[in-house]
Amino acid sequence: MKKVPNIKSAKKRVRGNAKKEVVNNTITSSMRTAIKNFEKSVKAADKDAANNNLNIAIQRIDKARSAGLVHLNKAARLKSRLTKMKNEME
Repeated sequence: MKKVPNIKSAKKRVRGNAKKEVVNNTITSSMRTAIKNFEKSVKAADKDAANNNLNIAIQRIDKARSAGLVHLNKAARLKSRLTKMKNEME
């Protein structure tokens, strides 16, 4: 059973948290999708698509990082791994 807040400010927090959750899930999902699209283009050995998808993936990772959804080190690690994958293609 979920606790329902009685205090007015707590009710506002519940509404605000629900809105933030939707935005955060959208940003995280778009980041994951961009990474998957990049990995698909690497597997297909399509260099142009890989370069384009890498740039998009890095932008999405940075956006998730600036929103506080991904730790600084995780963002750096993801970008490093993706860049390494692209460089190994060539």
